[in-house]
Amino acid sequence: MRNKNNSREVYALGQHICLSAHKARRVIDQIRGRSYNETLMILALMPYRACSPILKLVYSAAANASHNMGLKKTDLIISKAEVNRGTIRKKLKPRARGHSYPIKRTTCHITIVLKDISKDQIWIKQDGQIYIY
Repeated sequence: MRNKNNSREVYALGQHICLSAHKARRVIDQIRGRSYNETLMILALMPYRACSPILKLVYSAAANASHNMGLKKTDLIISKAEVNRGTIRKKLKPRARGHSYPIKRTTCHITIVLKDISKDQIWIKQDGQIYIY
């Protein structure tokens, strides 16, 4: 949990998720800046494999917010969501005549930061995005 300038931010971090960072960014870009309830609907209806680990992280961050800081889940927005490239696991696939081909399994690290919008700032929702004034 982060407390900078009395802003109430809660985060969840998923490391070594067996998923390409490029494919995870495609989903993360759709939910950045949206409210918690809207994010759950978007992730439940998107047809990508990357949605399930991201949905788990959003649930985890909201549970952290409600349990550790006593925040309402309806007042949360995704203030920051980032995907970083993780380690690459390398394996060898046996092929004919004693040869082998390398298999690379990419991983990524996903960070979801939720922010409480119920206090001290004006939030306006326009075109599906939430803006701070």
